[in-house]
Amino acid sequence: MPAVVLLAAALAVAASHALPRSLSGLIGVGPYIVLLLGTAISAWFNRSRALIMLASLLAAYAGYSLAWDLGPQSFAVTAVLTAFAVLVPFNVLLALAFPERGVRQYRNYRWLLLGLAEILIVIWIANAGRSSLSGTAWRDVLDHWLLRSPPTPIAARIMLAAAFAAALARTWPRRGLKELRREPRPLDIGIAAALVAFFIGCEWATAPLAFGAFMSAAGVILLAAVLQESHRLAFRDELTNLPSRRALEERLTGLGPTYAIGMIDVDHFKQFNDAHGHHIGDQVLKLVAARLAAIEGGGTSYRYGGEEFCVLFSDRTLEQALPHLEQLRKDIEDYRMAVRGGDRPKERGTGSRLRATRAPEKTLSVTVSIGAAERDATLIRPALVIRAADEALYRAKRAGRNRVMR
Repeated sequence: MPAVVLLAAALAVAASHALPRSLSGLIGVGPYIVLLLGTAISAWFNRSRALIMLASLLAAYAGYSLAWDLGPQSFAVTAVLTAFAVLVPFNVLLALAFPERGVRQYRNYRWLLLGLAEILIVIWIANAGRSSLSGTAWRDVLDHWLLRSPPTPIAARIMLAAAFAAALARTWPRRGLKELRREPRPLDIGIAAALVAFFIGCEWATAPLAFGAFMSAAGVILLAAVLQESHRLAFRDELTNLPSRRALEERLTGLGPTYAIGMIDVDHFKQFNDAHGHHIGDQVLKLVAARLAAIEGGGTSYRYGGEEFCVLFSDRTLEQALPHLEQLRKDIEDYRMAVRGGDRPKERGTGSRLRATRAPEKTLSVTVSIGAAERDATLIRPALVIRAADEALYRAKRAGRNRVMR
C-alpha cells in the first residue's frame, strides 16, 4: 500500500502541468485536508504516535506555505524547511522511544508544550534579520554545511535515517516462542513509509506541487495505517496473534453447505495459573496458539475466549478434518515447555551460556481436549455446529482429557 501511494504521488506530480488550474490547486489544498483528517482520526482512535507525526507534518506544511508566500528565495523558506526537516523525524524518534500509551494519557500536555515550543523556535529562526529580536545569527548557523539546504540538509538526513531505522526495527519479529511469528504492526510500517514520503518531499521542496503531493502521500499512508491498525486490534487477539472471536463470527456468516468446526480447550489451565502464575499461563496460550496457527488441512484457527480456541475447516467434512485435529493434539502433547526461573537472565547469549553449565530447567507438558462437529441436515446453522462441537469437547474432558471426540 505505501508503494502504491508513493507511485500515485509521483504520477500526480508528473501530470500536474497538464491539469487545469482549478484541479492543480487541489495539490496545494490536499495536504491540509489529508493531514487534518488523519490528525483527527488518530486522536479519535487514541493512536499517539500517528497523531504526533501527523501533527508535525501538518505544522511543517503550514509553515512551508506561509514562508513561501514571503517569496520562494526568501530566507524564511530555507529556515522553515531546515527546521522541520530536523524536527519531524526528531518528534518521531521521541514518540518511538516511549511505549504507545494513547492520546489520553497522564501528563499528555507535555507533548503540546513541546509542539508549541518547536513552532515558536521555527518562527524565531524564520524571522532572522527581519527584527531586532530575531537578530541575524541564525543566517550564519543555517549556512553551516550540516544545515545548508536545499536539498535536504545533512543533519536532517541523519535524523531521518535514524527515525526510519527505529520505525523499521519495530517491524522485526519480537522475541518469544520461536513457533509464534508476530506480524508487523501496520502503524510501524506506516510511520517508516511516511518518513520516506516526507524525505522525498523535502528533496523536492523547491517545487510546491511536488512537496504538497508527497506530504499528502505521507498523510494518506499514516491514515490508512491507523485504520488498518484499528481493524487489527478489533479482529486479532493481541496475546496469541490469532484472529479473534469477532473475526470468527463474521466468517461464519459466509460459509457454504460443507464445513467442520473443532473446539479446543487447554486441559487443567487453571492449575497452570495457580501453580506457576499468570505469566506461565500466557506462555501456555501462546504455545497452543502457535500450533493452531500452523494447522494443516485448510483449517483456520481463532481464539474463542479464555483458554478455548476454535478451528474452522471451510469446505471440509468432519472425516477430512479429524486427522488434522488429532495431529494437532499430538503436537501439543509432545512439546515440552521450559519454565523460566526468576533468576533467569533476559539476554539470549547469557542464558545460553548458563544453560550449558546448569541442570535442565523445569519443563511443563501441555495437553488439550478437542470436540468436533460438522454441518448436516440437523445442524444447519453455524451456532448449532459450534454447540455440538462444545458438547463433544465436554465429552472428551469427561472421558479423561487429551483426546479428540466427535
